[in-house]
Amino acid sequence: MPFPIPSDKIERRHLIDGEFCESSDNGTFKLSSPYSHEKIVDMCEATVEDTNRAVAAAKAAFPGWSITDPTVMGAHMKKLAELIKQSTNELAQLDAMSMGRPISSYFDAMMAASHFEHYAEAAYEGLGTTSLNTPGFVNMTFRQPIGPVAAIIPWNIPTLMFAMKLAAALAAGCTVVLKSSEKAPLTPAKLAGLSKEAGFPPGVINVLSGHGTPSGSTLSSHMDIRLVNFTGSTFTGRKIQAAAASSNLKKVILELGGKSPAIVFEDADVAQAAGATVGSMQLLMGQACIANSRVYVQESITDKFKEAFIANFKAAKKGDPLLPETQQGPQADEIQFERIKSFLQSASEGKGKLELGGNATQVDGQGFFIEPTVYSDVAEDERTQKEEVFGPFVNIYTFKTEEEAVAKANDTEYGLYASVFTKDISRALRVAKAFESGQVGINCTSPTFAADMPFGGYKGSGQGREGYGYSLDEYLEVKSVYVKIDPA
Repeated sequence: MPFPIPSDKIERRHLIDGEFCESSDNGTFKLSSPYSHEKIVDMCEATVEDTNRAVAAAKAAFPGWSITDPTVMGAHMKKLAELIKQSTNELAQLDAMSMGRPISSYFDAMMAASHFEHYAEAAYEGLGTTSLNTPGFVNMTFRQPIGPVAAIIPWNIPTLMFAMKLAAALAAGCTVVLKSSEKAPLTPAKLAGLSKEAGFPPGVINVLSGHGTPSGSTLSSHMDIRLVNFTGSTFTGRKIQAAAASSNLKKVILELGGKSPAIVFEDADVAQAAGATVGSMQLLMGQACIANSRVYVQESITDKFKEAFIANFKAAKKGDPLLPETQQGPQADEIQFERIKSFLQSASEGKGKLELGGNATQVDGQGFFIEPTVYSDVAEDERTQKEEVFGPFVNIYTFKTEEEAVAKANDTEYGLYASVFTKDISRALRVAKAFESGQVGINCTSPTFAADMPFGGYKGSGQGREGYGYSLDEYLEVKSVYVKIDPA
């Protein structure tokens, strides 16, 4: 079936200094559908020169934007939020085309719009303080924007990530250069056009498409960028941190991988726990750092839980992500598909028991599909237990005691999301406190989170926090000002 949006209607260029433009060397990369494998469009590939131009535009726009009246800032963001809502169907189709996200599970546009709506009022929250504690002085603090910043976003939820990275930065008075992922550049390019339509001044928002090298690495080491906000793999996060340290010691916010556990106690509602953890894994075909890829079940209910989990997990309808009845689309691209297959091979050679799936597959002879896969009793040191698979792959374990379950859940270098299912509130709170994780769900799991709560990870899952009331602080520097008063 033909794509619902033809290639000549798709924005494929960079937005730099308020204008769409081709790459400086006219370079492009081919974007293909992970379902049909057909070519969608040739996207512009950002060069070092393009990246430097975008940074220069952000730097030039910063002095004016940083002192813009908050009411004016808010008007632009409210207009952008409205345009995003109006474009919901097109944004859903673009993500389905580029990275296989089923339109049936597309909630990103409304959440993105709500982010811009919130931060449209948030510029007034960047308040300083005063102090009369020093005799003869009135002292105060200013909170001022850090400068031009870079945002490097992932491919799994690009619309929402566009909003999460930009809205707080813009409200703080920063200008932004955003680089999209080469796997899912269509929605960020569309959003770039909407930001232009919303009336943001040239250079305030700049959007590039392309690979991590050269554009992402150039942003990470650029001397005129004062902060990098990155969501993606831990491997790349380390490289960005190193580049930031070796250049101008720019601030770095990182939201990285996860190996998110769920603990299900024998007093839990088994059907509810199974449904919630399956829903977590079905989100984005398992391509979510907050997905429950490790589930620990108390031994007395293990068989009952596995039966319910497997029945739910295998029920998802695979197919064309552009069809409303599809619940499981293909993996994002061939690279991701082959990576998950390597984990399937590792698992088949390990000590665990295959309970479901275990194979790559196709729908109507096409698509990068992976069967929903469940293993039990996998050794704690096996690859599928230690590394992030980022696909529909779950390890289920049996435990006897609370202490055993918590110890195993925390035995990872990741710490992004964890869940506990029990009717005992005291136990639930004990376990929540014991989890080494930035988010904890009690009788719920990902993608449950609240916009007014901080989002971020422990350990190798990152540093910094995002969310209403938290993101703004990341983009503001604090300055102490001392005012000497003449004695009476």
